[in-house]
Amino acid sequence: MKNTEELLAAVLAGEHGPRPADLIATSVFWAHHGTRLAGGNTTYLNQYVLVRLGDSFGGCAFEAGEVDPSICHDASGTPVDTLLREAPMPLRIAALDAYLSSVRPHREAAEAQPVTLPAGTPETRARARDAAIAGLLDIEAGAKVALIGVVNPLVAAIRERGGDPLLCDFNLRTTQWGDPVTDDMYEVLDTADAVVATGMTLGNGSFDTVLARCRERGVPLVVYAQTGSAVARAFLGLGVTALSAEPFPFSQFSAEPTTLYRYRVAADA
Repeated sequence: MKNTEELLAAVLAGEHGPRPADLIATSVFWAHHGTRLAGGNTTYLNQYVLVRLGDSFGGCAFEAGEVDPSICHDASGTPVDTLLREAPMPLRIAALDAYLSSVRPHREAAEAQPVTLPAGTPETRARARDAAIAGLLDIEAGAKVALIGVVNPLVAAIRERGGDPLLCDFNLRTTQWGDPVTDDMYEVLDTADAVVATGMTLGNGSFDTVLARCRERGVPLVVYAQTGSAVARAFLGLGVTALSAEPFPFSQFSAEPTTLYRYRVAADA
């Protein structure tokens, strides 16, 4: 399986579980929020579309203006295969994520390592989350680590592990420390010793490019996913070497303990 389109086709063909035509997306909802962490100078603005399917949720972040709140009315109660075939890309990814999460929830995956994020402030929880993500990196001191989707605490966590971050984001130009951020992912993909990419790449269509380039260069790819965590999991061992999967409700929506799930591909795989 080379890319997300092949995964979509396989799911629609019933190769990963029940036929999507037989399943209904009970709820579709839309969330828009902003966050500015203490001590930072960046306000992160995030939009999500989410799908509830049985006992699972799927989510996808999207750029401003891609999806309108009216989609909640239009898509709730729709067969899953209709969403997978006809919906805007962020909703297709959210529906695919919900389907794959329903078939095999992270909480039941034997190979997943659960990590409990502590109760506390947004800053406390963000540092714990990003330390867990950076802990998936197996790098030597001074290694160049491409970070596609920049979050300041994750930049700090990569540095704490000895990495030299190469930063790419479509909406951010500098970090809180003044590090330059490019919007050209090839600029970082072609020189990195390892790549860390957000699940947001699934929603904006760049995931397949990142995946293909990491395969071509033979460099490890770590995905930190709220968006499409079960979708990214489908590519473990197929270009993705490690994954931090954080199903809904995401850490920023709660002050209570929540769980993310870390996956690694065996070194000899």
